[in-house]
Amino acid sequence: MERSADWIYEAERDLEHARNDSASGFYNWACFSAQQGAEKALKAVFQKMGAEVWGHSVVGLLQELPTKVEVTPDLMQACQELDKAYIPTRYPNALPSGSPSQLYNQGEAERLIEYGKKVVEFCKGLLSKV
Repeated sequence: MERSADWIYEAERDLEHARNDSASGFYNWACFSAQQGAEKALKAVFQKMGAEVWGHSVVGLLQELPTKVEVTPDLMQACQELDKAYIPTRYPNALPSGSPSQLYNQGEAERLIEYGKKVVEFCKGLLSKV
């Protein structure tokens, strides 16, 4: 069963969640939700193509796209930053000291939300062509 619409819907909801978390000062969770939105958007593309992918690396998923899909260096850089938010945003032992909720800030959250939005829009463009 092809469920790309469900995946892209959840990707957009994750970005909404990220915006709400940022507005409430939960910057680490905003960063994580932005990463999740990007991951789910890419998985929507694979779903639409009839392919199944595993993993949580946004860069890894981007690299699995067919070679005919043009990925700009700007988008790749955004995905590299999003990947860095997958684990340390949630686990204190992923950081040298301190807790994620103390170490992430509004600027990081806003930047990663924009990156997540960029990935979602990129994927929506691909979905319209598949």
